[in-house]
Amino acid sequence: MRKTFAAAVGVAAVASLTIPTLSTAAAGDGGSVTAAQQDALDLGIQVAPKASDLAARKATGKATSKAGGAALSPNPYLANLPSVTDADYFTWNKRMHAKAEQRADSAKLSANRREAASAAASALPPAFVHDEEEPAGSAGSNDTAPNAEPIAEFGTANSRNNRVRILGELANLSGPAARTITTAEDQGSIPLATATGITGAGAVKTTSVLGDGPHGNPPGDDTNDFDFYKVDVAAGNSITANTEGSAATTDTIIAVYDAEGTALAADDDSGTGTSSNLSYTPEAPGTYYVLVAGYSLAGPLPEDPFDSGSGFGGADDGAYNLAISVQQVDADFYSVRLRPGDTVGAVGNGGATGLAVTTPSGERRVGGVGTDASSLYPPTSPLPGGGNTTIAYVAEEAGWYAVEVTGAVGAYDVTVEGYRPGAELDRTARTQTVLLDFDPGRVNAATWGSLSGVVDVSPFSSFVPKWGIARADARKVENRVVDTVRANLQAELQSSGLNPDVNVEVLNARTNADLIGKENVSRIYVAGTIAETGISTIGIAQYIDPGNYGHEDEAIVLLDVLSAAAGPISSLNTFMNASSDRVRFVSAAVGNVVAHEVGHTIGSYHTDNADEIGNMMDSGGANFAFNLYGVGPDNVGGTADDTNVRFLTDTYTPVEGFTGLENTLNVSAWAYSGR
Repeated sequence: MRKTFAAAVGVAAVASLTIPTLSTAAAGDGGSVTAAQQDALDLGIQVAPKASDLAARKATGKATSKAGGAALSPNPYLANLPSVTDADYFTWNKRMHAKAEQRADSAKLSANRREAASAAASALPPAFVHDEEEPAGSAGSNDTAPNAEPIAEFGTANSRNNRVRILGELANLSGPAARTITTAEDQGSIPLATATGITGAGAVKTTSVLGDGPHGNPPGDDTNDFDFYKVDVAAGNSITANTEGSAATTDTIIAVYDAEGTALAADDDSGTGTSSNLSYTPEAPGTYYVLVAGYSLAGPLPEDPFDSGSGFGGADDGAYNLAISVQQVDADFYSVRLRPGDTVGAVGNGGATGLAVTTPSGERRVGGVGTDASSLYPPTSPLPGGGNTTIAYVAEEAGWYAVEVTGAVGAYDVTVEGYRPGAELDRTARTQTVLLDFDPGRVNAATWGSLSGVVDVSPFSSFVPKWGIARADARKVENRVVDTVRANLQAELQSSGLNPDVNVEVLNARTNADLIGKENVSRIYVAGTIAETGISTIGIAQYIDPGNYGHEDEAIVLLDVLSAAAGPISSLNTFMNASSDRVRFVSAAVGNVVAHEVGHTIGSYHTDNADEIGNMMDSGGANFAFNLYGVGPDNVGGTADDTNVRFLTDTYTPVEGFTGLENTLNVSAWAYSGR
């Protein structure tokens, strides 16, 4: 179910506005996306141009792409973007992986990690080795969370070792070698799918072309060429498909559909370059369909998988290789004992390309395949990174947690490390201050990736009249913004009961200028514009810091998008009319945007902005009214039914690659542990 609002502009309500599935959305419409684009986002496929893709195409002689190319936008993991159509995850993921490897290999950062842990131990203890107990080449003894192989020596207590290196092997459970099949157009729908001959289990490979069908390039109608492949899957088997070895200029998408036409899983760029690599285990045996399509900004999937002519146009094309297998896939589970607040980092190397965490109560938390955001940790974070996949998790309850390892057949090397929150490791940091600066004068925009360097920024007070509030009331609005952030970071975290010793102060820099630049003071700027800073965002944080090991980080909330004329769904003015208490609404909405950025600096990633849960950490680009601004059912801000936006448990935003549930309230509560 999607979230629906009627926006109130001026003194009269306008027509119903559905967010984010706006089929008539125009470019730059403050975060609107089409239904086709939302379908792609729900499956983890970006709908923004790929900046580095354009450079690669020029290098290979294919200078332009139907999908286009663009200058690189701010890092979407850190930024609250006005529109998700600017979120270039493809390029940023490649940059982040490269930086994560540099971080992992850096002796200097290794020394910093030792220093960060020195308050808890005289030296970072060497990791101990745990060898998998399951016999090589076999499966079944540690393949589920309930029968996870325990690692009793691991833990954050003084009597245990908080660093383990797990050496194991994923067994080869495949059957006969892949058969070669041929294809013929039109295979662009489920009824026209190419029969692979896979019944229960098996493997095939083929070479085909996107763009040669009746709906591909002229003389086709250019609505997009789709290639479907039919497989029958036995109970317990997984579908794996990849386009490795395809032409460098062909940007593929792979998706899996059930027989009713529901898209169940998809992958864009998990393979080499822009090739795709997907593994999916159906919940039930039956007939499934593997789709190969070309990347498209308009939406790469067919509107109706039973109609080969239901594409949206603009998709990439070219020759591709395809390998499909249906078989049992080995997975290994290991259990480690954690305490509430333990911050765990895990890194997969060798054949380990997927990692996931399951709680003692059996709930799937963070998972990732090919994900690594460790380059966004502050230099003082002790958490590991690099490798094929990196995940981080803050424990919610005491007990045995399962760490799942998946990936390629063969040997793997997985590192798991656990630490108490940063304030517990460094006793001088027991109280952290979040300092809101509404009139900094100048900021160093390079802190958040801008090329502009040190720039002058307009004060918060200069934007207040744009919300229909007298400038004389600017201080009142400032103070209420501080009150909102204080409620989000102090009152609600303390009342959650997750951490009995939440210790954080939220203050206004105007009356606490002496704290600027001091230790254990995070500074959040609430001032400036996109034009002044050179950062195309509503807000952006310096780091994502699970466990909160950096206490002097910075974030900025820009005010031009928030104060734009009514119309875009990212503007506060779109949701105010004559009945609005403007001071109350603006201060609450801006305070929530600030709390969102602080949430990153203390460890939370983005959550899904298109589901029914309005979470403080929902990603930008859509649903601002419900997710961040607190607009209630009457669709007007500043009225009696406005909602209290909170840190909650929600699914990770699919396009960022992490899977499972993120408890952002727990992450935030333990970030400010004053024990």
